[in-house]
Amino acid sequence: MSKFHIPQRLRNLLMVLAGNAIYATAVVMFILPCGLISGGTTGLALIGQHWFNIPISNFVMVSNVIMFILGAVIMGRWFALNTAISTFCYPIFLELLGRIPGIDTMTRDPMLATVFAGVLIGAGIGLVIAAGASSGGMDIPPIIANKFLGIPVSVGMYTLDFFILIGQMFFANKEQILYGLLLVLLYTTVLDKVVVRGQSRIQVKILSEKSEEIRNAILHVMDRGCTMLHAQTGYARNEWDMVLTVITNRELSKLNHLVQQIDPQAFIIIDSVSKVQGRGFTLHKLYK
Repeated sequence: MSKFHIPQRLRNLLMVLAGNAIYATAVVMFILPCGLISGGTTGLALIGQHWFNIPISNFVMVSNVIMFILGAVIMGRWFALNTAISTFCYPIFLELLGRIPGIDTMTRDPMLATVFAGVLIGAGIGLVIAAGASSGGMDIPPIIANKFLGIPVSVGMYTLDFFILIGQMFFANKEQILYGLLLVLLYTTVLDKVVVRGQSRIQVKILSEKSEEIRNAILHVMDRGCTMLHAQTGYARNEWDMVLTVITNRELSKLNHLVQQIDPQAFIIIDSVSKVQGRGFTLHKLYK
């Protein structure tokens, strides 16, 4: 059992570190040099820097520590352990990357900076969440609100980011506000994609008079599992078995070819699913 968990924990640790490094790179390389406004802890740090001249890395560190303590007290020690790495390493990455000569001269085009910052931030936070950790900072209040009030985390994050952007409107021009809204939209979209990266699968339902032959082909030719569902046609009320199977995107063409060879009249329904857990996907196959 330990042989499985130790590499997995190391993998999650590396994902959290990489995610925070990518996030910090986006801030140092694109957001700060181009004067973009943002949501989350970085957005609050920009407000603190403008009004109180507080260095961004210092503000982020203090804010993350406060949020970390709040999350630890309310959510428990396991949440604290998962969040601790992000809480402390993100501001450290900000400080270290900011000292690299020329890192802030990549581009001065605000649109280009918004696009790349959105992609990098979404990828960074997505890696952290996919590792089962929290990125710390301003995503902790929405998590707490979800626990006690039942408010979806995504709704809480969007709302909080919206108010943080409003706070920056007092010193940002109209174009900066528009770029800020675009940035939030981009990184939330990329975040969703990264969280389910490599986990999407194809669900196929096949209704055919030759369901037994199709079942055998899936089991022995495709080396995939399947489930037989009882079905009745709506028009003629024929009693047939429907074959349900889940495959990868690359296997779809092969399955379609097999089914067409067995029954060209087969009725096939194809759906995309975000994630599949169980034998043959997240667990090793068992052969009898």
